[in-house]
Amino acid sequence: MPGTSGLEVSETWKNGASPATLAERAYHLILDRMLRGRVPIGSVLSRRKLAEEFQMSFVPVAQALQRLEIEGLLESRPRAGTRVKVPTADEIRERFELRAALECQSARLCAARATFQERLELGRLAEIVDTLNGPAVFPGLSGERLFAVNKQHEDLHMKIAECARSKLVKSQIENSHVIRFNWLYDVTSRRRSLPQNFHRHLIEVIVNGSPQAAEDAMREHVIYGLETVKRAMATLQRKGWRLKPESEGGKPATIRRSGDDNKDEYRRTSRSAGAP
Repeated sequence: MPGTSGLEVSETWKNGASPATLAERAYHLILDRMLRGRVPIGSVLSRRKLAEEFQMSFVPVAQALQRLEIEGLLESRPRAGTRVKVPTADEIRERFELRAALECQSARLCAARATFQERLELGRLAEIVDTLNGPAVFPGLSGERLFAVNKQHEDLHMKIAECARSKLVKSQIENSHVIRFNWLYDVTSRRRSLPQNFHRHLIEVIVNGSPQAAEDAMREHVIYGLETVKRAMATLQRKGWRLKPESEGGKPATIRRSGDDNKDEYRRTSRSAGAP
């Protein structure tokens, strides 16, 4: 969560917050770092370091990491620790298919059910997203500004789901994290810009066309960039597991690679990095 410090978490503990509340805070703090690119896909996470930074015990941090792993955002391996999940080509394809299934239905329902004022609001949000993603702006985006752009994009797609007036469809989009996965893939693949009026075109079809036209437009919208994401993830897959401890100031620390031919060096690196 932006603006949440380890001190604030510590004060919550002193005020009698339950471990579940701390686990929730740890979950959002870790997810926030992932979405800001501070902990990119493939990064190994240290429970010890996270607990120190958040000023809490291992228990809530471990619970947060377990929740993120269950949701498919992290993965663990014995003696290698826990890292931000590097998806396979099949997993990427399945994520895109799931997002298309959910958001195409969301677009259909939005086209049929959105009010006049909601259609105007969708157009306004789409214009903001396209302006922020424009080729004259995007190459200079990084850090907080890039986070803000992706947050606006998420807000637009969740507004479409809201206007669909199906609580179940909206909750499935939220709980499956299909937009968050797209966010992480986008940050990792380092996309520079989108086609001109990319989101405005989508919204124009949704608010002016038939439900079928809205579904078709959303499907085309969702699969855009799939091959770029696959190539970026394939590069990470070839690199295998590695430790990439966080350093001061958010700058990447020296990467040490593990391997069966040098297990002693890997053990020393794991201990120094605080890998679980």
